[in-house]
Amino acid sequence: MMDTDLSGDSLVFPRAVLLDWDNTVVDSWPCIHEAITTTLVAMGHAPWTLEETRTRVGLSMREAFPLLFKERWQEAGQIFMARFREIHLEALVPLPGALAMVRALSGQGIRLGVVSNKTGALLRQEAQVLGIAELFDALVGAGDAPRDKPAPDPAFQALAPSGLAPGPEVWMVGDAVVDMELAHALGGPGILLRPEAPRPGEFGATPPCRHVTSCDAVLALVAAVGETAGASFAKTAQG
Repeated sequence: MMDTDLSGDSLVFPRAVLLDWDNTVVDSWPCIHEAITTTLVAMGHAPWTLEETRTRVGLSMREAFPLLFKERWQEAGQIFMARFREIHLEALVPLPGALAMVRALSGQGIRLGVVSNKTGALLRQEAQVLGIAELFDALVGAGDAPRDKPAPDPAFQALAPSGLAPGPEVWMVGDAVVDMELAHALGGPGILLRPEAPRPGEFGATPPCRHVTSCDAVLALVAAVGETAGASFAKTAQG
């Protein structure tokens, strides 16, 4: 359960945690890769390797597809979405410890939201299937706000039910550059959640504050910060 301090900045116990969804709560790479491969081939492009998909996918469709498919981006989007809808529920697998993480954070009164670049309706469908939708104040996906992540609009929407303002007490947890860009835009800590350490220069001017390798490590980090702050989360999370 590795936790690496990448900034030296002290963390404030979170009043809210905003979570990315794909590859933060659920393992979406196989499904995304299948859908983008179908789309690339149909549009006359060479398919990507899985590693290329992992490296190149991050922006929402309305941000990424015009760059990739130019004037045919909406056609490509229809192909992608049709294939994704066919397979995303049967391929829906939570990451190890993810459901327990969400339930533990919610159980301690920490407000939760999701800010994802997955289409909003599909995001909310997946959360319902996993049985955790009611634990979030809001599940905000691509197209739900005027601009998609890394713009702060969807995060404002996710925080609105709690009445909390962005800042150090709002943590952003995710696996990608856009998540850390969003954290910086909100003025709060970006917690990078993934097994792989950051690559040199990967995050540019928006590096993560901490790197954790598992959902259990997120809970351990919250517990450690809570213990320092005198909060009660530490004993509950460890017990």
